[in-house]
Amino acid sequence: MSDTLTSIGLMSGSSLDGLDIAACTFLFDDTRLTNWELLHGETVPFPDVWPQRLRDLPQADARSLAKAHADLGRWMGEVVHTFIKKHNLQPDLIASHGHTIFHFPAEGFTTQIGDGAAIAAATGHTVVCDFRSADIALGGQGAPIAPIADRLLFPDFDLLLNLGGIANITCNVAGRYIAFDIGGANQILNALVQPLGLPYDDGGRLAASGRLIGPLMDAMNALPYFRQPPPKSLGNDWVQEHQVSAYRAWPASVEDRLHTACVQLARQTALAVQRIMEQENWRRKEYRIMATGGGAFNTFLCNCIVAECNRIGRFSLHLPDPGIIAFKEAALMALMGVLRLKNIPNCIASVTGARRDAVGGVEHRA
Repeated sequence: MSDTLTSIGLMSGSSLDGLDIAACTFLFDDTRLTNWELLHGETVPFPDVWPQRLRDLPQADARSLAKAHADLGRWMGEVVHTFIKKHNLQPDLIASHGHTIFHFPAEGFTTQIGDGAAIAAATGHTVVCDFRSADIALGGQGAPIAPIADRLLFPDFDLLLNLGGIANITCNVAGRYIAFDIGGANQILNALVQPLGLPYDDGGRLAASGRLIGPLMDAMNALPYFRQPPPKSLGNDWVQEHQVSAYRAWPASVEDRLHTACVQLARQTALAVQRIMEQENWRRKEYRIMATGGGAFNTFLCNCIVAECNRIGRFSLHLPDPGIIAFKEAALMALMGVLRLKNIPNCIASVTGARRDAVGGVEHRA
């Protein structure tokens, strides 16, 4: 029996540029997804007080965290309600990732704020949220969660690279998916240009004009995380403590630090892929990469990634429609919510290291 569900996905990423909203339709033949479409996508910037408030929350007291959870949920609900009216939508559900404050899978917990009950109350629609906790309860990393979208929505690519605040990669090894976080991406790049009054390095132009700082790259490459085998995942706190702080403090021009950050991420991407190729005896004449996320608009970063990967094989980079680049993660959330309502696993154990696939998400009825 076929049915079509309309789902609105919400994603607040570590780059803190705002709330990404994606309205999607998904056509199912019983439990098999046969087609999907991105209907509308929009990024709503955070009010001025929110970026710093979110940055400060990991060090805040419990009451401040609880209040931010409620306040963010109410704001998200208002924003999505406006989005629904603007596009005259009748969604079957809203699926919200929330904003990650803590991610410590080794200690058995992860925390994403943005109260789903508040979103449901503000919009009058069913909300699914808290997608990572079930996987962590089963012994997994709770991340990455993108591979379910990579498998169902983009099955024709060998490698799927998401360049958000944190870069993560999915490897489609003959139908078996291996995925993990690579390292900090836009969190680092955006932090470096903030003193210049810029939200980001447009197209990577500043980075392209810089030079490599060898000792800084060596220091980053020496971080133990980069030698750790998957399954593995990163939290914003790790990126801020180990990478952003180091890049900010290094005595060199902004251009040189940006250049180094791009080359370092590219090199770690190639090394990660090379390890998978060797471990899985994965050989192809050409590997097709699809890049999404804000970093996919950074031409210099993408060129660095292709150049480093071509040292180990033949790789071609494909950029999808700009809407998919910008809103893939929000579309992922829309998909995860639909899978939750249909009781289909949306967290892949082979990726996260959990004991079994999980049907993640908590449902709030309006």
